[in-house]
Amino acid sequence: MADNRHQPLVEVKDMKIHFSQGRNSGIVVKAVDGVSFTINRGETFGVVGESGCGKSTLGRGILRLIEPTDGSVIYDGRDMETLGKNEMKQLRQKIQIIFQDPSACLNPRRTVKKILMEPFKAHGIKDKELIDKRIMELVELVGLADYHLSRYPHELSGGQKQRIGIARALALNPELIVCDEAVSALDVSVQAQVINLLDELQKKLGLAYLFISHNLNVVHHISHRVGVMYLGKMVEIATADELYDHQAHPYTQALLSAIPQTEDRKMQERIILQGEVPNPANPPSGCHFHTRCPQCCEICRQQDPPLRNMGGGHYVACHLA
Repeated sequence: MADNRHQPLVEVKDMKIHFSQGRNSGIVVKAVDGVSFTINRGETFGVVGESGCGKSTLGRGILRLIEPTDGSVIYDGRDMETLGKNEMKQLRQKIQIIFQDPSACLNPRRTVKKILMEPFKAHGIKDKELIDKRIMELVELVGLADYHLSRYPHELSGGQKQRIGIARALALNPELIVCDEAVSALDVSVQAQVINLLDELQKKLGLAYLFISHNLNVVHHISHRVGVMYLGKMVEIATADELYDHQAHPYTQALLSAIPQTEDRKMQERIILQGEVPNPANPPSGCHFHTRCPQCCEICRQQDPPLRNMGGGHYVACHLA
């Protein structure tokens, strides 16, 4: 298969997703606050950061499950905001999601076969022979057997449930899949199996992934490029190897210092961040990270640093980088 990873499939431009806290409170939570990046065809773009930094909200904004407050999402050259209802429904076949908890996202009253029929029903596809053939293909693709089709979710293991979630996401031949903490609810041994499956499917089908996770080792293993989020902003973007070997932002350095050391990784001094993550309803002035940054100086308190290209596609939002 040809390498298409340098052809943009998705361009996120200055996306903002703000929520009002109460009808008349005047308090606005800036869950995603001006994020820009691209996802290329056949590429895995990993997104990491602490809980509450806006990773999942970002993924749902790209899917239009949450309407962005500002900014744009360009999919294959088309601005999603300009699409009508019917055009958006057609586009949804190309963009799918795998959820974090496989038990919560499968209807317990339906068999696996009926669960896998739902995408076809939602998009008005009624050819029974075509659907049955596709369902058999999907089950084989994700490493399950045809007898699983008559099972109910409670009769499956966690890994099998997630494979059904993956099969459902693949049903309509998507080009982009948002993996929202897709392996975090699974046992470690099962995580490895599902990650290998996602990798095989990408190579076979040319899929692009937005891989959202807090597991830094998993993101390094599966991603081509990685974006680091902090308090609604992207603070660093680089290839996986570049980011893990030459991180430039103090927050990224602190995150990666927490990874358990192995023989193939150089010893890195543990960086303990002081203080708590600020409230996104009242973020600090200047650089959002300055209240916890060990290298903070006066300009950090006053000016919000832009995401600058440091060379080789390594972007950093830091005055001191």
